[in-house]
Amino acid sequence: MSDASGSVPIHLVRDTLKSQYRAGLAMLREAVDLCPDDLWLATEHTNAYWQVAYHALFFTHLYLQPTSADFRPWPGHQGQVQNEDGIAGPPDPASDLPVIPDPYTRDQVLAYAAHVAGEVERLVDTLDFASLESGFSWYKVSKVEHQVINVRHLHHHVAQLADRLRNATGSGVRWVGARRAE
Repeated sequence: MSDASGSVPIHLVRDTLKSQYRAGLAMLREAVDLCPDDLWLATEHTNAYWQVAYHALFFTHLYLQPTSADFRPWPGHQGQVQNEDGIAGPPDPASDLPVIPDPYTRDQVLAYAAHVAGEVERLVDTLDFASLESGFSWYKVSKVEHQVINVRHLHHHVAQLADRLRNATGSGVRWVGARRAE
């Protein structure tokens, strides 16, 4: 479906991105819902289940913004840490802050997922897909490519959680190919 110039209408790009964000967030919520209590905080992986789930939500939320300056953390966010996304990087010896936040509960992560899902429609509509800048100084790609990267990042971590869940319980996360506005 293209216009006379062969271009894809911008509303189709927006609708597609919204659908894929919704699908990924639905799958993430299911992965969180199905996670057994003992797996949520388990330390046999480099990052606990809660860390991967929160990290995926944090960056999905951040990169849905037009620019880094537009980001306002979710109200339940623990910001007084070295790595706000929940995934530990090398500790800064000059900092007195904890490396990562205290573990988020399942209910907190589900609340954050609902918050991000509630923002998708509005935020995707604010993005300038003609921009050759991502809006984030550390990402040297166009805005539209940045959004594709963001969707891929979300789905990558959903797959990681789904794999852990299947290995731990034998059950998986339902595939959601598309999720239109509800």
